[in-house]
Amino acid sequence: MGIASKAGDYAFKAFTAGLGFATIYLTATFSVNVYRGLAWHNAQSKLERQDSEEQSQAP
Repeated sequence: MGIASKAGDYAFKAFTAGLGFATIYLTATFSVNVYRGLAWHNAQSKLERQDSEEQSQAP
């Protein structure tokens, strides 16, 4: 095997490892953002329910 072939192999392995890392990172951040979005939406729904209850109880 020549030097160029080994260099190509290492470049390909580094590129593939980078893609793997990027995939794992993006999957994790996407999951966190979905969780935060659902938590935010749930909090907004609670506020709307509280506001509507307070308005219905007001004289």
